[in-house]
Amino acid sequence: MLPHHPEIHRTHRIGWLRAAVLGANDGIVSTASLIVGIAASQATHNDIVLAGVAGLVAGAMSMAAGEYVSVSSQADTEQADLKRERKELDEDELHEQKELAAIYVSRGLDPLLARQVAEQLMTHDALGAHARDELGISATGTAKPIQAALTSAATFAVGAALPLLIVMFGPDTDLIVLVSSASLLFLTLLGILAAYTGGSSVIKGAFRVTFWGALAMGLTAAVGSVFGTVV
Repeated sequence: MLPHHPEIHRTHRIGWLRAAVLGANDGIVSTASLIVGIAASQATHNDIVLAGVAGLVAGAMSMAAGEYVSVSSQADTEQADLKRERKELDEDELHEQKELAAIYVSRGLDPLLARQVAEQLMTHDALGAHARDELGISATGTAKPIQAALTSAATFAVGAALPLLIVMFGPDTDLIVLVSSASLLFLTLLGILAAYTGGSSVIKGAFRVTFWGALAMGLTAAVGSVFGTVV
């Protein structure tokens, strides 16, 4: 007998990983950009700190609300599809079995084998089989609004706290350069961590978040400088 080698898959991490990366990335980018923009407008140190704290709180709540509403909508759609599928199974199970067999045939199974597979799977869990293979709904991808909201809010707050702590405890001189440099470093580390956890390219993941973060901070600093001078 060949030795069994356990396979490591990462699809079960998709839900929370997406929310965590999105939250932390937005926390760093939005707060650092806000701080850099305010600092470029020649604001006082207290004003910069106040803006950073306000950005952290508002951003965390916004992320939580946005994720909850978005993922709740997805969950509602999934439940509606499952309810309709359950009704169709109750009304015409034989037709649903043929429909499931046709899906397996389209994926390459022999028609006879496809019918046997469909029959056995529906005997075991008819709704589960149709949810997975007809609707594309699986346990790993099921929408979880509360989890997404809490994860996004918490990771946003952590990400936002990083540039904010630099402002609070760092030197006032060269604040823009210090916050920008540190934030880009944080973003690079976040991209590497997210890519490693998800099993994708580390270089691509790091470059992606760093590039957009640098662009956001650069544009905000330019706006702050222009409007700060005008006002």
